[in-house]
Amino acid sequence: MSAPVLVINSGSSSIKYQLVDGDTREASTSGLIERIGQSESVITHKTGEEKRVWNEHLDDHAAGLAAMVKACGEFGTPLSEAGLIAVAHRVVHGGERFVQPVVIDDEVEAVVADLIELAPLHNPANLEGIRVARRLFPDLPQVAVFDTAFHATMPERAHVYAVPTAWREEHGVRRYGFHGISHAYVSRRAAEMLGKDPKEVNVIVAHLGNGASITAVERGRSIDTSMGLTPLEGLVMGTRSGDIDPAIVFHMHRRTGASFDELDEALNKRSGMLALTGAIDMRGIVRAAAEGDQTCASALEIYCYRVRKYIGSYIAALGGADAVAFTAGVGENSAEVRARSLEPLAALGLRLDESANQAGGPVISTSDSRITAMVIPTDEEGEIAEQTAALLRS
Repeated sequence: MSAPVLVINSGSSSIKYQLVDGDTREASTSGLIERIGQSESVITHKTGEEKRVWNEHLDDHAAGLAAMVKACGEFGTPLSEAGLIAVAHRVVHGGERFVQPVVIDDEVEAVVADLIELAPLHNPANLEGIRVARRLFPDLPQVAVFDTAFHATMPERAHVYAVPTAWREEHGVRRYGFHGISHAYVSRRAAEMLGKDPKEVNVIVAHLGNGASITAVERGRSIDTSMGLTPLEGLVMGTRSGDIDPAIVFHMHRRTGASFDELDEALNKRSGMLALTGAIDMRGIVRAAAEGDQTCASALEIYCYRVRKYIGSYIAALGGADAVAFTAGVGENSAEVRARSLEPLAALGLRLDESANQAGGPVISTSDSRITAMVIPTDEEGEIAEQTAALLRS
């Protein structure tokens, strides 16, 4: 490795990590630590083609990162001997302050903490990973790469909400957008698959996972995206409602007496497909719908209708699209979701190749389509490592 970067994605009870070359994007080591702080954590560590899984009690993220260091030493190259140039962190919300990757210092850490109210499900865990890693690797540069940064190019017409001026100017109320690391990589990869420079094409990226968003990318720049001030707006997701009339919050507050914190929790953690079906696993929902479960069939149609509506609106916003690219867990693996989302768009020049879609692509549209539909596995860790290496060399 010529530019080894340790990429850390810290969640509330999990840590994902990869040792990635920032030049080639190749990962030599990867791992996932789950159930941190619970009775028994699960550690999955992969070096090359060797995969090991074991259980261990880990009280907190400090113990989790210590377990990562130990695993790398026992089952591969010790991190102290890997020639690391940096430790890089995925941070969900960078607000208006951070529109590029940044080397972390005390001031950056403080701003990330201030942004917790805009991403209460994500930034606290991201911040904890940063704090622990700064103590664990005190001599290495620590770099933050922000999910919101790719969307900093959105024009005013897309990011401004029609709300009181004080809300916008004093409280930062605007559309920020998320999943930008994934949207940046997938949109560039789509251009490569078309044999063109990213500045020559318009791409719509559908990042469909437990969290889901769609972005209109015009000649390499994000011009609109479905998530907003927080990751709650937009598509129906695993546990998030997506778009709703904001007056619902006040209506339910008056009717039930629920606090705004309780309503926030309900919309973020107890809504979406979980509320519609009682489950969040799309594979199970699709299977149940095929077996005649009308609740799951209805929820699946609602989910795909919202995806289709955003794709159609972004074709209009872009003045035409060259490609639609599906990525992330649902986007990469659910042929049924892709089919239901795309088939009604034939009138707009996007015709689905059913057999190619069932096979998983990479191209899932017919040869005579004006818009090419694709399935592109995302590579957020590789993107983070590449951006980190570029920052340190600039």
